[in-house]
Amino acid sequence: MRGIVVLEVDISHRFGSFRLEASFKAQSGVTALFGRSGAGKSTLVAMVAGLVRPDAGRIRLGERQLYDSAADTNLPAAARRVAVVFQEPRLFPHLSVWRNLTYGRWAGRRSGNQDPDAIVELLGLENLLERAPDGLSGGEAQRVSIGRALLADPEILLMDEPLSQLDGARRAEILPWLDRLAHEVGVPILYVSHALDEVARLADSLVVLSEGKVVASGAVEDVMRRIDLGPATGRYEAGSLLHGTIESHDPDYRLSRIAVGGDHVEVPSIDGAAGDPVRLRIRARDVALSLAPVAGSSIRNCLSATIAEIVEEDGAFAEILLSLGDHADTGSAEDYPFLRARLTRKSVAELKLRQGERVFALIKAVAVERQSGR
Repeated sequence: MRGIVVLEVDISHRFGSFRLEASFKAQSGVTALFGRSGAGKSTLVAMVAGLVRPDAGRIRLGERQLYDSAADTNLPAAARRVAVVFQEPRLFPHLSVWRNLTYGRWAGRRSGNQDPDAIVELLGLENLLERAPDGLSGGEAQRVSIGRALLADPEILLMDEPLSQLDGARRAEILPWLDRLAHEVGVPILYVSHALDEVARLADSLVVLSEGKVVASGAVEDVMRRIDLGPATGRYEAGSLLHGTIESHDPDYRLSRIAVGGDHVEVPSIDGAAGDPVRLRIRARDVALSLAPVAGSSIRNCLSATIAEIVEEDGAFAEILLSLGDHADTGSAEDYPFLRARLTRKSVAELKLRQGERVFALIKAVAVERQSGR
């Protein structure tokens, strides 16, 4: 879901041989700034926060101009009402969790609009308030860091790869809290990441940065379905986002049936009632194609689709964009959800796949990652 524009960035900056020329707009909700290491993401965050001054350009937050080279405007970091959550929690080791959380209020003598008790409950910190930072796990410490940033009463929250220093278990622990944060707190978030699974779970809008330039921006599902962005996003984790609603649950086999674009998919059991919205991420490498419906197979999901685009790479693989559903009624692929598939070029040749051809997409139920709907 797209919201109103809250942040506008149009800057240029050179350091060494690297040149950053980025122009984008961040929406209310969660805007993800995605790119590989070295793309310039953290530098952009530092510029918005006032920690690095660009060579030229403009940065606008709401109605306030944070930076404008033409007008010689450059608000100091303390005056920008921008809070940053870094890769490391950066908590004060001599203060308790509660004193860390409320540091901006008692040290900066600011009252703020966020309710401390509500933030504590939102992030599950009730049992940690008296602890010292050295008694926290990595995930707990990062949750405290997020709470402290929110209680500084920012107009926007910048999150610079907040999960990159956590192992798989701690990362899985904190993702649900970030999901709640994205849903329940009214502060816009610019979320920096090089992990597509985080982007797919949390973001409403997506900005892709490559070698210092913005190469794509828009609604997250629209950008993720583009098969021309492989060099910027990587191929291995490429996939699609599908919006659906819960149809029913099968308690005997622990499966849930999700309605998607006139069809349905089965996924491992998820919480929610019939009619609740969900968002499904399906990786391109987990989708196979068939020229006819498949019977007698362990694959649970077989969806009718039409090939919208095929892009063959120099190596062994081809990227295929599929428009799901039966297009007999409208004849327009744009009216249907899109799904990406990654096949070998040999499979494309042997099946004689062509744009406009009707096929069947085969998806393993266990390959579907699910998120709560926006």
